Amino acid sequence: MKETYAGVRARGGEVEELARRRGFLWQAYEIYGGEAGFYDYGPLGARLKRQLENEWRLFYSLEGFYEIESPNIAPGEVFRASGHLNCFTDLSVVCKGCNSFFRVDAANGIVAGGKCPECGGELVAAGEFNLMFQTRIGVPGGDVEGEKGEGYLRPETAQGMFVNFQRLLRFNRDKLPFGVIQVGKAYRNEISPRQSLIRLREFTMAEAEVFVDPRDKDSHPGFDTVKASVVLIDPAEGEGGALSIEDAVRSGVIANEYLGYHIAKVKEFLEKVGIPGERLRFRQHRKDEMAHYARDCWDAEFLSERYGWMEIVGIADRGDYDLSAHAASSKEELSVHTPDGKIIPHVIEPSYGIDRIIYAILESSYGEEQVGKDKRRVLHLRPALAPVKVAVFPLLNREELKREAREVFHVVRRELIYVEYDDSGSIGRRYRRQDEIGTPCCVTIDYQTLDDRTVTIRNRETMEQRRAAIDGLVRELKKEMERIRDSHV
Repeated sequence: MKETYAGVRARGGEVEELARRRGFLWQAYEIYGGEAGFYDYGPLGARLKRQLENEWRLFYSLEGFYEIESPNIAPGEVFRASGHLNCFTDLSVVCKGCNSFFRVDAANGIVAGGKCPECGGELVAAGEFNLMFQTRIGVPGGDVEGEKGEGYLRPETAQGMFVNFQRLLRFNRDKLPFGVIQVGKAYRNEISPRQSLIRLREFTMAEAEVFVDPRDKDSHPGFDTVKASVVLIDPAEGEGGALSIEDAVRSGVIANEYLGYHIAKVKEFLEKVGIPGERLRFRQHRKDEMAHYARDCWDAEFLSERYGWMEIVGIADRGDYDLSAHAASSKEELSVHTPDGKIIPHVIEPSYGIDRIIYAILESSYGEEQVGKDKRRVLHLRPALAPVKVAVFPLLNREELKREAREVFHVVRRELIYVEYDDSGSIGRRYRRQDEIGTPCCVTIDYQTLDDRTVTIRNRETMEQRRAAIDGLVRELKKEMERIRDSHV
């Protein structure tokens, strides 16, 4: 039977409640009433996030891309050149009744003439609102007056890679193509952030900038490895549907091989970290929503049970916009000399919203089932992302079992690191706690352990248990986690 929309939203709410209760995500500054658009990652959320970032780093390192790290604050001239000070805006409306401001969102009825979601009053146009966070560099009244002292928090990590292009080109032996990655914070002064991790004012981005000869955009050397990948396409014009990357490129729906290749790689990564392919689509931006720097842009969107289709990755063809703009502003040459002359590289950019991806992973991983009289809540996280890899328990709260369990805990933690010891409450309650946070394996020490040096290993997915010797236990746990990983593929 088809679920009601209200029922779907309720389950999405349970995911967020679990995330708060179990230490994944907390409202920032809660003791002061909270501040919209800011979240804290709790102990388990921070581990999940770091492991996701490391999976992303590894994924793009295998593409041959090096990582850099640039400052979060840049002089105003950087963003004046990039166009962000003039173009990085959202349309806004204001309520005549309660004076609340909102970002225009036609899909949710937030437009001039609509009703205020807070009080029901009439919404009227309030013009464009620039999303940049402004600050100052240096002491006001000192040596850095006027535009020289003007600074902004970056709205993306990309500009740090563009302004370093000359050095990056030399690092890559003056050869194209090459890619650079960066993971870091970005800041946007959103008008009305009201949707958990979906619209934040401070968030984490993981971006790759791929510099390519514009004459070679239709000949990616790795295209044959992805051309059979099938993606759900929603183009700006014409019919969409499931297409192979090869068919989408050859038909012109996707503009070139480089863009097609990176759309396929985005899908590959998202599935790798646990987002089901059937809940992903790639939607092309319409001309009236295209970013000022983009020639073409596709969003990888996740079908959320709570929020509907939501963007989690953008894949843009930025053309030569950024390098040309910074060359003109700085009067520095940001071009490449080739045997055929001098060219300004084009840029293909996959830009991942890490926080949104974490929400998508939590929602995709969350499951409920009835076990006897109890409701079992489980996060079916991929083992590589699980904040706790293994939990070690004594079967009963008896000193001889606790002593043995602590020894096993220390043995396992030396190799697997993220291991938890728990002797609080019944064994069933301890299993349920670990299921809720996505722990792949639990190890239980019982009286048979004292006789034959074996323990039970419990599989999160099947709840099945098998005995294994303490000698070689870590090897057996790794095998069990491989089984769980493979069951998701």
